[in-house]
Amino acid sequence: MSITPLMPVYPRCGFRPVRGEHCHLIGEDGQRYLDFAAGIAVNLLGHSHKGLIGAIQKQAETLMHVSNLYGSPQGEHLAQRLVDLTFADTVFFTNSGAEAVECAIKTVRAYHSHVGNDHKFEIITFKNAFHGRTMATISASNQEKMHKGFHPLLAGFKYVDFDDLEGAKAAIGPNTAGFLVEPVQGEGGIRPASDEFMQGLRALADEHDLLLALDEVQCGVARSGTLYAYEQYGITPDVVATAKGLGGGFPIGACLATEKAARGMVIGTHGSTYGGNPLAMAAAEAVLDAVANDEFLAQVRTTSERLRSRLEQFIGNYPDMFELVRGKGLMLGIKMKFETRGFVAHLRDNHHLLTVAAGDNTLRLVPPLVIGDAEIDEFFDKLSAGAASYQPPEPTA
Repeated sequence: MSITPLMPVYPRCGFRPVRGEHCHLIGEDGQRYLDFAAGIAVNLLGHSHKGLIGAIQKQAETLMHVSNLYGSPQGEHLAQRLVDLTFADTVFFTNSGAEAVECAIKTVRAYHSHVGNDHKFEIITFKNAFHGRTMATISASNQEKMHKGFHPLLAGFKYVDFDDLEGAKAAIGPNTAGFLVEPVQGEGGIRPASDEFMQGLRALADEHDLLLALDEVQCGVARSGTLYAYEQYGITPDVVATAKGLGGGFPIGACLATEKAARGMVIGTHGSTYGGNPLAMAAAEAVLDAVANDEFLAQVRTTSERLRSRLEQFIGNYPDMFELVRGKGLMLGIKMKFETRGFVAHLRDNHHLLTVAAGDNTLRLVPPLVIGDAEIDEFFDKLSAGAASYQPPEPTA
């Protein structure tokens, strides 16, 4: 057979991690790598957090999975905790970010269909977004590279430029059901929305009886410096999709909604075999124990300011390579003057620093939220050596 046992949908590199220690990954050969990728913003407590590991071990010894046909004391407790911490009145648990966004899409459409407005199904989304890899979530994104080979797409999405409030307003029509937006675009280049844009979407949704759904799969769970990024915009969303850091490495997602927004999500409208299983609930409880407090969130913001300040100084030494730094909290991006994947590979293979490429020629930095001065110093040592030794690609004509 010529196909690999693992379906070859990822361009996997040669690094093969087998163990993690705090903010480092260790490969098969014993080489240590500083992890400023964190499983793409997932391992927010690093790789050996005793509270998270202990919670998973304890729950695994007790009960790992039961059907959602039964009552769920674990799910009820975590849902209440998320309700108490956020704008939400109700929560649906999923296994991934894509599933959380799927639930958000269904919630937006069900809100209108529940009262007989079946014609209101169209969701306005924003260019260069990334909402997941399911048919609905690739349809919600305007990226042709994600669409190729999977037509026909799911109907009912209209794309508008990101951070373009007038464009969003002009796109509203008789079939519009709501907006779906990342407050900080991740794959799109670590691009935060402006206050005016987010507050304007909220006002448009209120004016036209639309729902404002946020994709906080990557920027949520303390990553932005607040528990959820919407808090920094002074708005209350109707629906939020969350995942990635919520389990600290264990697969879990959630769709959070107000009571009004969830009026159409009644018995039989949605479900998940594994969603809300006790093992995932235990992991998320341990994550919230660690991050959902003022002291931890303040530390994220302080660390972010320190890292960002040093980055802005650093890029001035390499004006031919770097343009600017942007992002929120410990979700930072360095916009480069050429495509970033070669530099990401160079840092990984030659300097044992793990980062992630993103759109708009952006080097994405999403380290564990528990990094300290030692990890920041190590990061700059490796980044400096990498920048000094890298040969950028020749400009194309």
